[in-house]
Amino acid sequence: MDDSLDLTRWSEKPQGVGYRRWVIASTGLRQLFRMRFFKLLLILAWTLGFAIAAAGLGFSQSLASGGWLESLAANFGPRPEAVVAAFCAVVLLYPDVIVHGLFTALFWVQSQIGLGLCMIALTILVPRLVARDRATNALTIYLSRPLTSLDYLLGKFGIIVGILVIFWTGPLLFAWLLSMLFAPDQVFFTYSLLPLGRALLFSGVALVTLAAIAFGISAAAKTGRSATLLWIGAWILVGMLANFPFSPDWIRFASFSFDLREIRQAIFQVDDALMRAVSTLPMLNAETSNELESASVFMTAQDLRGAIAGLMVLVTLSSTLFFRRLRAE
Repeated sequence: MDDSLDLTRWSEKPQGVGYRRWVIASTGLRQLFRMRFFKLLLILAWTLGFAIAAAGLGFSQSLASGGWLESLAANFGPRPEAVVAAFCAVVLLYPDVIVHGLFTALFWVQSQIGLGLCMIALTILVPRLVARDRATNALTIYLSRPLTSLDYLLGKFGIIVGILVIFWTGPLLFAWLLSMLFAPDQVFFTYSLLPLGRALLFSGVALVTLAAIAFGISAAAKTGRSATLLWIGAWILVGMLANFPFSPDWIRFASFSFDLREIRQAIFQVDDALMRAVSTLPMLNAETSNELESASVFMTAQDLRGAIAGLMVLVTLSSTLFFRRLRAE
C-alpha cells in the first residue's frame, strides 16, 4: 500500500488551507479502511452501538403501557403482572436513579470497548503518523511544497479524530438517538442527557491524550516498526506494570491507560449511581445493598489528582517531542 500523499494538485491548482488538511486526513483514513482488519473493527464497534441501542430500547419499551414486559407478565397470572406493574411504577417514581443509572452503566461499558478499539486502531496508525514520513524523507518533501507544519499536524490529527468518531463517538450517539427516538416518556431523554454528556467529555479527554502520545511516539521512532513497538510498550507493558498491587505511584501514573481508567471512573461516577440506588430504592434487600456498596468502592477513582497530573506530564512531553522533531525537519 502506498502511504504517500498526492500533493501535485496543490502545485497545479492551489487550494485553500482547509482543503489541504482535509486531503491529508481523508487520504489517511481511506488507506486504513482498505485493510480488512479495520473493517472488522468497524463492524465490531457498530455492533456494540446496536446492542446498546437495543438495551435502551428494550428497557424503555418495557415500561410503556402495553409494552412487551407487561404483555409477557399478563400470561403468567395476576401476581407476576402486579410485580411488573410495581417495577414500572418504581422506575417512573425514581427516574433520577434508575434511568440515569441504566444509561450511566451502558455508556460506561461502551466507553471501555470504544477506547480499546481506538487503541487497537492506533497501533496500526502510529507508524503512519510521522515515523514512516521521517524514515523515507517524505516529511521533508511534504514541507517543501505548499504544505505547512500546521497543515501537516492538523491533517494527521484529523485521522485520529476520524478514528475516534467512527469507532467510539459515532456508535455512542447512534445508540442514544435511537433509544430516544422510541422512548415512551420524556424522563428517558431528561435523565440520559447527563450520562451522555459525561461519555462525550471522556471521549474528548481520551482524544487529546491519545493524539498527543501517538504523535510523540511516532516522532520519537526511527522506523514504522519501532513506532509500533513503542506504542505497544507504552500501552500494554507499562499498563501491566501499573496494575501490579505494589507498583510505585510513578509507574502507575506513567501509564496513560491507567490514568485514563482513573479519569473515566471519576467522570462517569458509577460509584455515586450505585450508592444512590442503595440509599433510595425501597425494594433492595440487605444482600443486594451490600453487593452494590462493594461494587461502588471498586468503581471509585483511587487517585484522580495523580492521574490528571500523570496525563498532563505525558501529553506535555509527547507534544514537545513531536514539535521538536517537526521543526528539525
